[in-house]
Amino acid sequence: MCAAPAEELVKQWESEQTRLRQQVVEEDNEDWQRSPDFSGLERVGGVDLSFIKGDDVNACAQLVVLSYPDLELLYEDSQMVTLTAPYIAGFLAFRETPFLLEALQRLERNQPELLPQVVFVDGNGLFHYREFGLACHLGVLSGLPSVGVAKNLLQVQGVDKSKAHQSQIAALQKGGDSFPLTTASGKVLGKALRSSDKSSKPVYVSVGHMISLDTAVRLTHSCCRYRVPEPIRQADCRSREYLRIHFPAADT
Repeated sequence: MCAAPAEELVKQWESEQTRLRQQVVEEDNEDWQRSPDFSGLERVGGVDLSFIKGDDVNACAQLVVLSYPDLELLYEDSQMVTLTAPYIAGFLAFRETPFLLEALQRLERNQPELLPQVVFVDGNGLFHYREFGLACHLGVLSGLPSVGVAKNLLQVQGVDKSKAHQSQIAALQKGGDSFPLTTASGKVLGKALRSSDKSSKPVYVSVGHMISLDTAVRLTHSCCRYRVPEPIRQADCRSREYLRIHFPAADT
C-alpha cells in the first residue's frame, strides 16, 4: 500500500489533533497540584527520544521516573525504536508519541506502583500551532498529567523573538521568575521561565494535560537543579548514554 501523500497525511493529522484537543484539561484536578509544596506528589516522570547522529529513523525512546522532591532515580526504560511516520513540522507527536506511550504502558503493566503522577515532556504542549503539541498528545493518550518544557521558542501565533521578547527575558531576575507567552489574539499559551539562578536563558513551559499553567510553571521550577527540569535532563542523558554504549561507532 502506498504511503498517503503528504497533503492527505497532514489533513488526517490535523483532524486527529483537533479531535484530541477537545479532551485536554487545562486545570488542576489532583490534590497535590493544589498544595503549596506539592504534598502527596512522590513520582515525576520524564520522556525523551535521542537519535543516532545522521539517522532520523532509529532512536532510543527513554522514560525515567524520579522521586519527588529528592529527584532520585526510581525507574528507567531505554528502548531502541524505529520511527516510521515522516517528520512534518507541527506534527512531531505522530512520530514520537507511540513509543513514549508504550514505555508508560510497559511500566504500568510491570511495576504500576512506580507510574509517575506527572510526566515532563521535552517539547511543547498548548504552546503549538494548533494548541496541541507533543505534551498534550502524550497526556491525553496516557491519561496522565503532563507538562511541556521546550528549550527553544516556537514562533507561533504572533509570539516571536522580538526585541520586546528579549527585553522580557532580560528582566527575569532570578530562578522562578516568568512571563506569559501571549498570542496576537491575547491568549496565554505558556510561560517563559527562568528555571535556575545559574541560567539566564529561559525554558518555555506549557500545559500538556490535567494541570494548570501556573502549577506547571511552579512544578517545573521545583524540579530544576539546572536549566532543564531534572526528569527531562535525566531522560536525555540516559538515552544518549544508551546510544553511546550500544552504538559506539556512531557519534551521538
